[in-house]
Amino acid sequence: MAIGLDNPGFSDALVVLGAAGLVIPAFARFKISPVIGFILVGLLVGPAGLGSQIERAPWLYYVTISDPEFVRPFAEFGIILLLFSIGLELSFRRLWAMRRLVFGIGPAELLGSALIIGITLHYVGQSWPGAIGLGLALALSSTALVLPLVGSASAVGRGAFAMLLFEDLALVPIIFALGALAPSAGEGGWVNIGMVALRGGLTVVAMYVAGRLILPRLFGQAARTKSPELFLAASLLVVIVASVATTAAGLSPIVGALLAGLLIAETEYHTEVEVITAPFKGLALGVFLITVGMSLDLRLITQNWDELLLAVAAVVTIKAVVTYLLLRVANVGRGVAAETGLLMGSPSETTLIVLATAAQAQLIQLSTAAFWQTVTAIGLTITPLLAFAGRVISRRIEGRGETLDEPPQDGKRAVIIGFGRVGQLVAELLAVHDQPYLAVEANIDAVKAGRAAGHPIIFGDVVRSQFVDRLDLPNARALILTMDDPPLSVRLARRIRALAPDLPIIARARDAAHAAELYRAGVTDAVPETLESSLQLSEAVLVDLGVAMGPVIASIHEKRDELRQSIREQAELSREPRIRRLPRLSDLGSLSG
Repeated sequence: MAIGLDNPGFSDALVVLGAAGLVIPAFARFKISPVIGFILVGLLVGPAGLGSQIERAPWLYYVTISDPEFVRPFAEFGIILLLFSIGLELSFRRLWAMRRLVFGIGPAELLGSALIIGITLHYVGQSWPGAIGLGLALALSSTALVLPLVGSASAVGRGAFAMLLFEDLALVPIIFALGALAPSAGEGGWVNIGMVALRGGLTVVAMYVAGRLILPRLFGQAARTKSPELFLAASLLVVIVASVATTAAGLSPIVGALLAGLLIAETEYHTEVEVITAPFKGLALGVFLITVGMSLDLRLITQNWDELLLAVAAVVTIKAVVTYLLLRVANVGRGVAAETGLLMGSPSETTLIVLATAAQAQLIQLSTAAFWQTVTAIGLTITPLLAFAGRVISRRIEGRGETLDEPPQDGKRAVIIGFGRVGQLVAELLAVHDQPYLAVEANIDAVKAGRAAGHPIIFGDVVRSQFVDRLDLPNARALILTMDDPPLSVRLARRIRALAPDLPIIARARDAAHAAELYRAGVTDAVPETLESSLQLSEAVLVDLGVAMGPVIASIHEKRDELRQSIREQAELSREPRIRRLPRLSDLGSLSG
């Protein structure tokens, strides 16, 4: 059956797809974030923009969105896919390593911001229950906008991601808590919170067990068919099932999407899934931003511009200051803390959900909810501007405005990315043998210390592709990856190998599995640090226990050969990986002689 242009859903879909096709290339040409473009498109074609003029000019029906509710589910699905992609970039080990940030700074930032905002609103006339609801709503920050701007692997992104992750986990308890504060609620509200926590915990455990058993088989079958369509269908199926499961348990669907990404990240198929779902995530996120723009009413803004401006400034300032102080307490550098604070300053898309819940629970009036919904929409719109301002302020605080121009572009040097304990040792040995090198580090304190010690080191965040391009790696003598971030090192190795097919890439690996993954990404040599330290520890233990040196060296040598063969098989190498060899028994005589 043919679909006519008079069909509202078909007409709105054409407008959204057309907007995406125009906004992304146009703003990319001028190097402007498409976030602003999508929001402006939503404002233009929404019911408060050209959509309000349909009666005067009927032809506008075909270039405006007549039913905002039609596109809203697609926007929500975009947020779900965003959290899914974030999960793909993580692993349970990395998440566990971030537990202090997630459950330390995360609740401190949310509750601290909510408390200050709530007290401020109470003293300007809001009741205590309403002030609590508004404080919790406005303390939330936008996962959908913040992470695409800075990622989750950069210095700023790690702190922001930890706080955003806790906020996403806390969303459902906040909604139930506001329901418990409603005038008509009894003691059952707090009981419901406990039941949701119990059901949610059991659901997450069940999904983890089922995912470890089912997902490798599911994607294995999809991979054997060599059908991209089937692989995509399997990926979307996992996201939907996980989101439905957590929703049924009373949690947010984005929790299920994040967990699905984490589970797939533990399989060998995570890169393919990440690539194949990326276009859908970008388009759906664009739809979400268009709905944000549609929620803006220019007439309301012009009538109350002074109050709205004061409200936006107050919320951004309070949250930025709270975040900055907490990160400074956690020994984060001033520049990174300032940039993260500004980035987290605006409200969130989930703020709109909490505001609606507070109004439904009769904690705030509908007019109050409408005012703060406009504040939220304005805050989301200026998020890219806050990110830009944060980068500028961070550079001025840390004095790093000149660092990108410092490295010579002759390429006749080795490049060390990561200047922690491993990078410093590599640099010192290169210097001993008069080998020129350039070190790159994202921690400004380490950069300053390295410069004070005389090392040629610059500040730089290799998560940003523009910075990597400036290093002129195709003409470098070698690249040494020493950062302790397995997902980032794999992604970076894969990208640089595509840029420089003949560049020797030597990478620090966490263990045998990580080493195999690095070899598959194209590194020349991967050095698994835990294996070598474990072997040396075993050697010391055996010798101290009285075992003769000869048998000890022989057993260590055999174990190293086993590990080398394991890495070779996992990485499908045609040669043996380079792992340090101890002298054989036959060599001991010549050494002693």
